Amino acid sequence: MAANAASHLALPELEAGWVWLVGAGPGDPGLLTLHALNALRQADHVVYDALVDETVLEFANPRATLEYAGKRGGKPSPKQRDISSRLVELARAGKRVLRLKGGDPFVFGRGGEEALALVEAGIPFRIVPGVTAGIGGLGYAGIPVTHRDVNHAVTFVTGHMAGGDVPENLDWAAIAKGSPVIVLYMALKHLPAITETLIANGRSGAEPVALVRNASLKDQTVLETTLATAAADVEREGFTAPAIIVIGDVVRLREGLDWLGALEGRILNPDPLGHRRQQDAG
Repeated sequence: MAANAASHLALPELEAGWVWLVGAGPGDPGLLTLHALNALRQADHVVYDALVDETVLEFANPRATLEYAGKRGGKPSPKQRDISSRLVELARAGKRVLRLKGGDPFVFGRGGEEALALVEAGIPFRIVPGVTAGIGGLGYAGIPVTHRDVNHAVTFVTGHMAGGDVPENLDWAAIAKGSPVIVLYMALKHLPAITETLIANGRSGAEPVALVRNASLKDQTVLETTLATAAADVEREGFTAPAIIVIGDVVRLREGLDWLGALEGRILNPDPLGHRRQQDAG
């Protein structure tokens, strides 16, 4: 049936000597795209990241070789140049190579670096976008990244540089003043410094913040806090990575949009921003 569907949809063939850079989404295998599933079924060598859930790998060709190439902060990890070289090596050996990344390969996934290495080596490749955690993961927490009553812009920020430091080449003052909603990737380690910087540049310490760990998975955990107390609350709760962090009034909408919580009995508030109460009072 799957083969017939692939034929009907005219999904492309992963050819020998090619590398497909594929986003696996934030974790829930149901968020895989058809192109991603098609790649998994065809690849004979899968090089996957730390944030790729094991259930996603169950869709792989049973004859495929699965090779872990994950990067986790504070743990021994392969160097990026070694991963890129490995992809070139496998493609030159005539393998049908799937480079599988959590989220989207072009959203803080270093997919651009790997693709350029393939270009330099003359290796043909394909990009398969995925659902990024900063959108899909927050959606599973009942937090929209945009809402017309809250924001018409959102800024996605990485919480650390390649060497692990807080990004110093960002205009934090402009972000603090100009972006009503900020979504932070890989920022848990540097959350104290980031929150202090944002407050020093004009953000209110009372601004809502949510941290979503293992977004979209069965063990997803959401911590709601404020900008001033976020770092202390994370330490007190023992909240650990991987986590996506969102700052802004869209967090308040979770009171009405926590659809997973509703499945467990939470009563949702149809007016989480209090606009209807204000209109009635007026």
